[in-house]
Amino acid sequence: MQAMTFIGPVILLGIVLGFVTIAILFERKVIGWMQGRHGPNRVGPWGVLQSVADVLKLLLKEDIIPHQADRSLFKWAPVIAFIPAFAVLAVIPYTSSLFFADIGVGLLYYIAVSSITTIGVLAGGWASNNKYALLGAMRSAAQMISYEIPLVMAVIGVVMSVGSLNLIRIVEAQKDLWFILPQFIGFVVFFISSLAELNRTPFDLPEAESELVAGYHVEYTGFRFAFFMLTEYVYVFAMAGLTTVLFLGGWNPLFGMDFIPPIIWFALKFSLIVFALFWIRATLPRIRIDQLMQLGWKVLLPLALANIFLSAILKEIPWINQFY
Repeated sequence: MQAMTFIGPVILLGIVLGFVTIAILFERKVIGWMQGRHGPNRVGPWGVLQSVADVLKLLLKEDIIPHQADRSLFKWAPVIAFIPAFAVLAVIPYTSSLFFADIGVGLLYYIAVSSITTIGVLAGGWASNNKYALLGAMRSAAQMISYEIPLVMAVIGVVMSVGSLNLIRIVEAQKDLWFILPQFIGFVVFFISSLAELNRTPFDLPEAESELVAGYHVEYTGFRFAFFMLTEYVYVFAMAGLTTVLFLGGWNPLFGMDFIPPIIWFALKFSLIVFALFWIRATLPRIRIDQLMQLGWKVLLPLALANIFLSAILKEIPWINQFY
């Protein structure tokens, strides 16, 4: 049991690092293809070793700490940001028998732990003693807190339909009907809010190069900078997995296609969400900070409230209630 307690997180870390390596290359290739560019094509055949070269470059770069920075907090901030991103992966079920932790309040655990990353981002910006880093950190805190509210409220309809916060039970409840149909408004609100939570385009205001140089991590170099980047891509993995579980039926197959293994179904839906994230980055421009806040508070929050109201009504309709 002790050996499995140690081996499990190591296996999960290996899977995540492999995903991050492939996702970075895939993102650059997809964006290059969509924008009529080649993308990486110099390091290795067709540029497949570009991510490996980037990692080696970051590991070999000099580790610089600003003279007037808070040295201890500056060093710990990337770790504080990364640990919650990795910890939330434990509760995501990939099949009915493939998961690392099955707890009764898995969804609540994910939401609570993932919010801790904001502390690491804020600490990194403040500890750098740089006004651009601090502005980026404050933007990130305001953005994550603002969009955390519609994100959480968007999943209340799912919880009401299932009557449980357990992620495995949520997937099992979608055996006949995926929640993306009855909870379509919740899915749209959740997906848009997740883009803001991930600092992905068009909500990448905390890292706006044209305004803040690089945002909260502007003073970070080498391996510490890589930790912040790793955190963002780990959250892409986590959020795509959670979206698949909550709205796309997890490992449940399409009707009449049970011959495909459940893990393949999960991987296909997961890959579709990841591709959508990259597609949006290649397509949409960055919005202004006032537009960001107005969208969160004046559009997504009312829609999330309306979805809760509609979910309560649908729950009382007999012919719809039979699917839950």
